[in-house]
Amino acid sequence: MNSLPNQPTTGNYGIASLYCGDLDPDITEANLYDKFSQAGPVASIRVCRDVVTKRSLGYAYINFQQAMDAERALDTMNYELIKGRPMRLMWSQRDPSLRKSGVGNVFIKNLDKSIDNKSLYDTFSVFGNILSCKVAHDERNNSKGYGFVHFETQDASDQAIQKVNGMLLNDKKVYVGRFMTRKERMETLGHPATRFTNIYVKNFGEANLSDEEFQQLFEPYGKIVSCVIMKDDGGKSRGFGFVSYETHEAAKKAVDALNGSEVKNCKLYVARAQKKNERQAELREKYEKLKMERLNRYQQGVNLYVKNLDDVIDDARLHEEFSVYGNITSAKIMVDEKGNTKGFGFVCFSSPDEATKAVTEMNGRIIVSKPLFVALAQRKEERKQHLAAQHAVRTQGMPRGFIGHGYTGMIPTNYLMPVAQPRPFMTTNQVPRPRWAQQQQQGQMRQQPGGWPMQVPSVVQVQPRMQTAQGNQRPQSSMQNQQQQKAVVSTQST
Repeated sequence: MNSLPNQPTTGNYGIASLYCGDLDPDITEANLYDKFSQAGPVASIRVCRDVVTKRSLGYAYINFQQAMDAERALDTMNYELIKGRPMRLMWSQRDPSLRKSGVGNVFIKNLDKSIDNKSLYDTFSVFGNILSCKVAHDERNNSKGYGFVHFETQDASDQAIQKVNGMLLNDKKVYVGRFMTRKERMETLGHPATRFTNIYVKNFGEANLSDEEFQQLFEPYGKIVSCVIMKDDGGKSRGFGFVSYETHEAAKKAVDALNGSEVKNCKLYVARAQKKNERQAELREKYEKLKMERLNRYQQGVNLYVKNLDDVIDDARLHEEFSVYGNITSAKIMVDEKGNTKGFGFVCFSSPDEATKAVTEMNGRIIVSKPLFVALAQRKEERKQHLAAQHAVRTQGMPRGFIGHGYTGMIPTNYLMPVAQPRPFMTTNQVPRPRWAQQQQQGQMRQQPGGWPMQVPSVVQVQPRMQTAQGNQRPQSSMQNQQQQKAVVSTQST
């Protein structure tokens, strides 16, 4: 078994803590607990996750209660499959100085695609105690053909380099050497651009060059090792190819002479051939550089935002109007897909004083037919924060649901809608009678469909207003008329 590598004396490793890498993103603490509890009592398990998305980063830390249990798990469970992936175990190294020092670290390349982490570990474990062993893989989990082995001691790594370098592994001659950082490689070997021999050529698809014509184009500049035009399944040229020279000087001469030249009305692009990861790294570095330049412009206050521009104003006119206030590095009007102006643009000065002067003088000035709005340009995040702060100040102390004093056309949230009170159902006998008097006449009884029989008066007569000497008076009600009739009947009976 692998002995604990001087843990009590050096303090470079956790007493009973293991690092578990190359995990499936769906692996949880419960899955790891079920796996490692077989080796001994587990104190804690933590799967490292992204702070924002909470998605697993593919590695975890397992803390055992006893160091012997951790050692047993490292010896018996390393590279075992969990959810279809071999997990990679090593002692947890809290101090990164050992990893960064490069002591005992070995680099292996030209590996066969079938060699995985376990095969590489088994091959080099005979030379000494291995702290970490890994084969590099791409996004599809395919081997990249190189890997790293980190030994506990420098003597073990030197012995592995001496014995394995130049040997055949799965019928492929491998290179084994001391691991060097990128900075060390640049100092020792120089930049790849200063020692390339392979060049990349494109943009000749419409020229229909044959293989012989393509090779004859590059032969005058040096001895060619290989020359190929990339073709599709039908044998048609894809418009790009590669040329490999024997010396770097010949390749550089071909790039300088043929890049930008025309062949059968096609303008060639000729440059140093790059690997995909190298090309992506260069593009990433270029993008980060441009991003930092834009960020510095915003922070220095030299970039201006101009809006309410007339449709006839173009980049040249915008530059002309603002050039009187200082040196302009760029002036751009934003346009849509059809080339029509969006009515706003940006002007960048070389110094903050010039930009401040331009804001003071040009804000509100009428150009063509519209007054300009000129202010310091803000990033999207800063503009959102500024607008949110303004909104908070405007709405401070106002009732919830009311914004400003203007009517917005919306019902505020604290307004209670009136609720209609239910009206009682009234039967036919409860229907109110008109206040004016009606003669009692016999009406007709009509049966409403689905309703009660109702008595509908045949004629409704309205009592005329009574004229008095004092003027118009309100007519008497039916109750008053009935009382008067009763009084007349009682008088006659007496």
